[in-house]
Amino acid sequence: MTTVAQLRQAALALPETAEGTHFGMVSFTVRDKGFASVTRDGVVQLHLAPDDVDAAVAAVAGAEPLMRGTTLLGARLPLAALDGQQLNHWVRRAWFARAPRRLTAALAAADVAEPGEVGDLPAAIGRPATRALAGAGVTTLAEVAARTDAELLALHGVGPRAVRILREHHP
Repeated sequence: MTTVAQLRQAALALPETAEGTHFGMVSFTVRDKGFASVTRDGVVQLHLAPDDVDAAVAAVAGAEPLMRGTTLLGARLPLAALDGQQLNHWVRRAWFARAPRRLTAALAAADVAEPGEVGDLPAAIGRPATRALAGAGVTTLAEVAARTDAELLALHGVGPRAVRILREHHP
């Protein structure tokens, strides 16, 4: 079972995501386009492509299509039926469905980034940290320096060792 806090962490880890409210629900947007919200009764509403809706409904117990009249918008997934990995996957798919192409292309490139090939980030931080930082739009040591250790550690894939290495490499 996942929580709203985990939903928040998954959504806010994606580039240019903002948290707000929509009809009294916690919601997440990318460039003012909503991609995820959670109802008071613990149902995550995600804007998804039709193929992803079919896959989500088939994979998650209690999931159902999200409709506005006769228009398919996405899927409704009960938080209680999701594990953390599933939640991350579907939130990410919703973000990809709503984000501008420039952002989706940048995040897709970050997904295959290799250590030592992103800006001036040191190779020693490893693949997960490199990809997490690139996915968050952090590609230089100067951009790392502008973030707190807590902000860096909040990125999935960046651990204490990577933060230590990054701090040692920045003048």
